[in-house]
Amino acid sequence: MERWATFDCYGTLVDWNGGIHDELEKLFGVEHAGELLVRYHRLEPRIQAATPGASYREVLTIALEQLAAETGLMLPEGEASALARSLPTWPVFEDVHDGLTQARERGWRLGILSNTDRDLVDASMDSIGVHFDLAIVASEIESYKPAHRHWEVFRERVGGVDSIRHVHVAQSLYHDIAPASELGIPSIWINRLEEPEDPRPSRTLLTTTRLADTLDELAPAGD
Repeated sequence: MERWATFDCYGTLVDWNGGIHDELEKLFGVEHAGELLVRYHRLEPRIQAATPGASYREVLTIALEQLAAETGLMLPEGEASALARSLPTWPVFEDVHDGLTQARERGWRLGILSNTDRDLVDASMDSIGVHFDLAIVASEIESYKPAHRHWEVFRERVGGVDSIRHVHVAQSLYHDIAPASELGIPSIWINRLEEPEDPRPSRTLLTTTRLADTLDELAPAGD
């Protein structure tokens, strides 16, 4: 039976907070970047829920414009798309390449379920440098997590849940761990922000360093 590990990309494998913070700092100054990042966390899910058919580029652009409008800060001319342009350069967490490579070496197939666009996630997968067997992106299925559509499409593409063992791996409780729990999918929470303990994930790690061992605990080879 095939074993599949699916991942959220941004925040889990790629430094989403760091990438956005750095761009906000360039646009508005270091004194505003931290507060703006907190506001961004609140804005993006609302935009995605209101416009599920929007591309992630559009979501990033709308969010940046709304941030400037809400705070009275001046968005430099021609920079409304700055977050979208910067995304392919957002850094990969240092532990990710080795963690995912070890999982592949133990026979795990890897997939990404992402609230983004095809070309953006392709650029990030190139930066990660590990082969993924599939990637499902919001702009192609017109749905943003925490809605369940990513997991439904994944099951359709791999031939149903009865033919695989599946574990979902993510940093976001809201976007990923909660819906995986609702769907009865075992999950590993990569708690990069060292948030308080949560009962919903099957396992909790701070990085992907022990990912392969933890995946094997949840779905041993040969089962």
